[in-house]
This record gives sequence, structure tokens and C-alpha cells, in this order.
Amino acid sequence: MVRRVTRRLFLGFLGAGMGHAVAAAPPTASLRPVARGGQHFKKAVAGPEAIIADAKLGGRVVYAVADPRTGRVLETVNGRVGTPPASVAKAVTALYALQTLGPTHRFVTRVVATGPVSNGVVSGDLVLVGGGDPTLDTNALAALAQGLKDRGIREVRGDFKVAEGLLPFVRTIDRDQPDHVGYSPAVTGIALNYNRVHFEWKRSGGGYGVTMDARSDRYRPAVYTSKMQIADRSLPVYSYRDADGVDQWTVARRALGNGGARWLPVRNPALYAGDVFQTLMRAQGIVLKAPKVVKRAPAGTALVAQQSGELQRIVRDMLRFSTNLTAEMVGMAATSQRTGRVASLKASADEMSRWAASTLGAQGTRLVDHSGLGGASKMTAEGMVQALVKAHGNRSLRPILKPFAMRDAQRRIVKNHPIEVHAKTGTLNFVSGLAGYMTARDGSDLAFAIFCADEQTRNRITKANREAPQGARSWNVRAKVLQTKLIERWGTLYGS
Repeated sequence: MVRRVTRRLFLGFLGAGMGHAVAAAPPTASLRPVARGGQHFKKAVAGPEAIIADAKLGGRVVYAVADPRTGRVLETVNGRVGTPPASVAKAVTALYALQTLGPTHRFVTRVVATGPVSNGVVSGDLVLVGGGDPTLDTNALAALAQGLKDRGIREVRGDFKVAEGLLPFVRTIDRDQPDHVGYSPAVTGIALNYNRVHFEWKRSGGGYGVTMDARSDRYRPAVYTSKMQIADRSLPVYSYRDADGVDQWTVARRALGNGGARWLPVRNPALYAGDVFQTLMRAQGIVLKAPKVVKRAPAGTALVAQQSGELQRIVRDMLRFSTNLTAEMVGMAATSQRTGRVASLKASADEMSRWAASTLGAQGTRLVDHSGLGGASKMTAEGMVQALVKAHGNRSLRPILKPFAMRDAQRRIVKNHPIEVHAKTGTLNFVSGLAGYMTARDGSDLAFAIFCADEQTRNRITKANREAPQGARSWNVRAKVLQTKLIERWGTLYGS
């Protein structure tokens, strides 16, 4: 006889209805298989109801684990219930972009002259044309400026423009995030330094010296499209307003201490890129007028161009560092390639959700963006596992997933742990996800997805407190412990 998780247990422990098991045959459908032969040690493996209860997360825990070779689901709890995936959604975005654009795709940023060029003089406009490159940085803009100098350009008589319309403009990835968080910047067809500006302050006499720049490892050009004023207050720490394309910030004096720095989001990316490029061109002795933003790239002659790295590397870094801007830009670029037009970020996410369901078998996918930052996104654990099963055959995802460190009861990393995990993590306030592949103790591969969410508690957090709300950190630690215990359970039950 096999024991299944009962309705009573899951009503008590999950608060989310009855768990269900899905499999091709009764033995693998069991949530607690009967030990047979010499496998008596399996009797000591904790059941999912005990693991979930010990975590004391509230809300809902859903998961599924499957054989990635056959797609057979070995164990699942509420696996068809839609739950916020957080940054686990980036794994779907990676597959979407790689299949649509190709792993060797490169994004190209160009500088175009709209009029004739003679004796180093551009008679028409000079246009910086965004190519959807999420990795464009100050060093790359400096290389473009140097390239124009090397071509003999010395004067531009027309206007200086920045074309941003390859992708739709998005003021902030998630409107529910505080204005000052760097992980929710604006998005459009051109980005610089992940659309963040570096704010630094140092105590100077009785006040503070403040700088706003677009620094890289080689350059620190000051910017005029982001400005900071110190306000004599305690809270809020930051305030923001848009003043004719200039990001106007204030910061509370009593929050500054002796000094520090942080990256703030940019809300006018095209003007920011134009601002920095104008400074770098001036350093080459070429004076440009103040930048103007245009949607469409005008016809003209490309004078210089800067290529990104290959998409395979870009999405690998996106998964490892969980960069939201990269996810949104490569996701919308893929939609543009598929449909020829991207109306909005939400429309692009809808298209990717449909693709995930039809191509990957990820039923129940309802995303509002490509990064997972929006809490309204929903995925199912079984749908995510089916996507992992699909990707397992061509090994398009596992090589670019980040290794997940297994930890002991004191949260210390266990070196040479017998279970190896490559997965994408996802974290929002009172939301934690983990999905990927694990190699069990005997070398067997498994695909899994775990989503934990206390949406009621999350929804009670005010916008001003969403950067670090009370209780979120300890909740996330407990969710990570639960994830580790489930992985150890599966490594013992299904990998021996």
C-alpha cells in the first residue's frame, strides 16, 4: 500500500487545498514510496507534510519533481496551482530568447550620419541608434566616440539625436516597486550601465559632497540628466520626480552618515545615454548639441558600430546575476523577432507565456513581464518542470544555470555534497522560488520546481517599505531551508 498526502494534512499545513500526485504508474505517484529490498533507509526520509510544516511559511508551498528523460512526474504538491515565480521566470525568458534569436545573436549599437560627410564634417544629424543591447556600458560608448575620432570626424553641424524606438518605453519594470530601487529601472531600445546612475556622497566640512556619474572601470563621466539634492529630513530616504527629462532626486540628510554610494535607477534612458555620449565625444574634441530623443532611426550612413557579446553569454549572466533589465530587453527583442512589433512589456510577456505553453508544455504560465519582478505573474510547478524536461533534451538550459549550494542545518555550505544542483533562484518579498536540475546520489538526473508564496502578507506591505519589509528576510531563509530539505528528500528517494 502506498501512502499519499491527505486532504486534512494539506489543509492544515498548506492552507491551499489538497495536494495531488501525477505519474504514469502507482509506485512513482507515491509521495512516500514503500521501501523495498535493501532500501530500508528510505523509511527515515521526512515526508513533505513534515518539511512544509517545519518551515512555518504560511501561504502556499507548491512543487513538482520529474524524470527529465521521460517527463514522468515523480512527486507533486499543488503542482497545477499558479504561484508567483519571481526570478525563476528568467529561465523561461532565456529559453524564449535563445530559441527565437539564436545563441550567437549579437545586439548592435550604431552611430549614423543623416547627411554627407566631407573632410571630417557631418553636414546632417548624428544619431546614436539603440540596438536593444542590455550590456551597453560607458566603455562601449567611449569606444564609439573613439571610432568616430579615428574616422576623422571633427565636427557635427546638425542635431544630435538618440533613437530609442526599437523596443517600447517602460517607465519602470514594476510600478509597485519604490522609485529608488536599481532593480526596477526604465526600459527602452537603448540602455546604459543597466539604466542605473552612480550616486556617491562624502562628508565635507559641515555638509556633503555629492556626485552623479556613469562610471565604469575606466571612465567616470558626470551626468546632468540625473540630479541630487540633500533634504533636511529623516524620511523618506529618497524622493523622485521627472523634470522635463531630468531625474530629480532628493535624499534625507539624516540617512547619509559619513559617506557611501549606491546605484539609482534611470527613468530617461535615451537622454542618459545621449548625455554620457556627448561628454565622451567632447573628450575627443567633437562638440555635439544637447541630445534629442526620437523613436525611429532615420536613414543615413552608419559611421561606427558596437556589437554586444553573443546572446548565449548574455543570458547566462542574466541567470547568474538575475539582472531584470537584461530579461526585459532580450524578452522583448525575441517578441519583436517573432511578431514584428512589440506594443508593450505586458503584451510581450503575454506572447512569451503563449509560447511557453505551446512549445515547452508549460501550462498555466501567465507572466506580466520577462524578469519575474511583477508579483502578478503566475506559473505552476508542473508547468515549469515540463519546460525543464523539454530543455533537457537539447541541453540548452542546464549549462547556463548557476550551481546551487547545498547547506547544512546551520546554513553553512556543504562542500562536496553528494547531490549536485544547477537552478534558478527567485526572490520577492514573501515569495521564494527554485527550479532547475539536480543530480542525485547515484548520478540520476531530476528536474524540479519549488514555489513558496505568502501573498496575503506580501500584499499588506506598503510601497515605501518594499525594499526591506519586516520579516521578509527570515521568511526567505526558512524557504531556502525547505527547498534544501526537499532536494535532499528527492535525492534519497529517487536517486538510489
